[in-house]
Amino acid sequence: MAYLDELFSVAGKTALVTGAATGIGRMAATALVKAGASVMIASRKGEDCIRVANALNGLGAPGRADGFAGDVSSEAGIAALVAEVKARTGKLDILINNAGVSWGAPLESFPYSAWAKVLGVNVTAVFHLTRELLPLLEAAASDADPARVINLGSVMGTQPLADDAYSYTASKAAVHHLTRTLALEFAARRITVNAFAPGPFQSRMTAFATGTDEQARHVGGHVPIGRIGAPDDIAGATLYLCSRAGSYVTGAILPIDGGQSVQHGLTLFKE
Repeated sequence: MAYLDELFSVAGKTALVTGAATGIGRMAATALVKAGASVMIASRKGEDCIRVANALNGLGAPGRADGFAGDVSSEAGIAALVAEVKARTGKLDILINNAGVSWGAPLESFPYSAWAKVLGVNVTAVFHLTRELLPLLEAAASDADPARVINLGSVMGTQPLADDAYSYTASKAAVHHLTRTLALEFAARRITVNAFAPGPFQSRMTAFATGTDEQARHVGGHVPIGRIGAPDDIAGATLYLCSRAGSYVTGAILPIDGGQSVQHGLTLFKE
């Protein structure tokens, strides 16, 4: 095996990606399958997960995918998902907590219920699903090759930007802090915990703003690097953090945002 192939290899690893039927979750799952991992794809819509898994298995890639329903919006749903995973594997090398929801409404009419719903899926589920899967993660972990957890944060959890999504932006800031907390606690268990903080990508959640090429170009015009994110941007970050190349990285909030996390409108002396 060539040096680069070995350094970034995830061949033979077993992964779970939640919310992977669309968007960033599907991008990450696709990368892992193409790189030789066995990937379980779970979301509320089990039929969509099965369809995506079949599509990935049709790529002729060295890895494979298995799709099934998994709802992380309740304690019972998390327990059922954990049972499904345990029925399929005795160890879990990679957990990507990608499932998430958002809610947009003006400040004056933002509903009370939107806080419990969004925080429940985006934060509470990340903690409880990770905790319940700890035995499988520990079974896969070693000094030389830690198990990996990747949580989905957002540039909106880094920058004070709401865009009428008040509970979403607060939830992603919480994800970032939870990631750092768990990274410290899990280090002795040889499990790394990191987070992606993506900027705009095409997904079901952002379809209202990036659904067409024209919309995507418009949104990309607000990004310092001049475009929205592409699948390979997620693929590269996923393979880095999940392979030997990223085995010494934990507690990182990785900006995949084209420079938005350092973007500001401030000037001091220049006009």
